[in-house]
Amino acid sequence: MRISDATTLLARTPTTVSALLLDLPDEWLHRDDGPDTWSAYAIAGHLLHGDETNWIPRIQLIVAHGTGRTFEPFNRVAMLSWDREPVATLLDRFHATRARALQDLANLGLTADDLTLTGTHPEFGTVTLSQVLSAWVAHDLTHAAQIAEVLAGRYRHDVGPYRRYMPALDRFAPAE
Repeated sequence: MRISDATTLLARTPTTVSALLLDLPDEWLHRDDGPDTWSAYAIAGHLLHGDETNWIPRIQLIVAHGTGRTFEPFNRVAMLSWDREPVATLLDRFHATRARALQDLANLGLTADDLTLTGTHPEFGTVTLSQVLSAWVAHDLTHAAQIAEVLAGRYRHDVGPYRRYMPALDRFAPAE
């Protein structure tokens, strides 16, 4: 784990998500694969909510208190109760929130040694700062792939025999 590698990837996510979602019709943005799955729009909201309430607060808690305090549980479905806004507005909020989060991370002046600091996750117990930062990157990449899969699912039945070579069309984007 190198902090600079993590921040390089984290900085790209809002642009990647925007490239996939901007100017799509609502039927694409809000389409899901059925019960207990998320739309591309919901996934973008989930990423935004994570930046607002999860990653940086947990990293800051580790730096300030270590295992002395347990992280607040993360409401993974909070975005489902939000009033719907234009996707461009949602993505602008994500860009701004991510920029602030990365600035907050930079302001901590973390070193490689800091990556071994620990905190207490409400479900997993003791976790390292390295694990939290790694999970943030993997979370972004997982959900970017999930957005692509739910969008591709629109063509699940239209591709005919080509589906054989497109395993993403057989996966569904579960709410996670």
